Amino acid sequence: MELEVYNINGDKTSKKVKLDDAIFGIEPNDHAIYLDVKQHMANKRQGTHSSKERNAVTGSRRKIKRQKGTGSARAGDIKNPIFRGGGKTFGPHPRIYNFKLNKKLKRLARLSALSYKAKEKSILVIEDFNFETPKTKNYLDMLNNFDLANKKTLLVSNKQDKNIYLASRNLQKTKVVNVRNLNTYDLLDANSLLILESTVNEIGKLNS
Repeated sequence: MELEVYNINGDKTSKKVKLDDAIFGIEPNDHAIYLDVKQHMANKRQGTHSSKERNAVTGSRRKIKRQKGTGSARAGDIKNPIFRGGGKTFGPHPRIYNFKLNKKLKRLARLSALSYKAKEKSILVIEDFNFETPKTKNYLDMLNNFDLANKKTLLVSNKQDKNIYLASRNLQKTKVVNVRNLNTYDLLDANSLLILESTVNEIGKLNS
């Protein structure tokens, strides 16, 4: 698959890039995508939720009423879960939600997401550029040139460009990532994938 290369003004250049079918043209594996996204979201969970069961609630252990003859259900101490202020029954406790996935499966999920973007024609290759100053307006003007200001976009770069990152940081629907940090969740979350011209080959190297 060949794609036109655009400049930041939204104009086509005379250059074209070829997308490797082994990266952007495989048969997507939906289950691999599901597992990778599930792991990504699980890793973001803090797992700090906690509750007190009856053994952790402060209170007397004295039996609050006699066992029989009251006409109501028997009850133990005031920490009984059936009473207000008592312990929580089977409440949540701190835990780790992380789980492991093989590198090959994560690679397959990432390639599947890239292939979906290629099939949907949601990939845009842009000439390498830089901003002299980290102004949000500069980045927003670039998005407006492609009619992407109101859509979720993911810009993939192969270098740490501080001005581009800072210029995009205040835009809620925009994200800039280094090619080494590219993941399945970000790919699927974006409506359009913007790839710098010099980054196309780097994506192939990291996923080959």
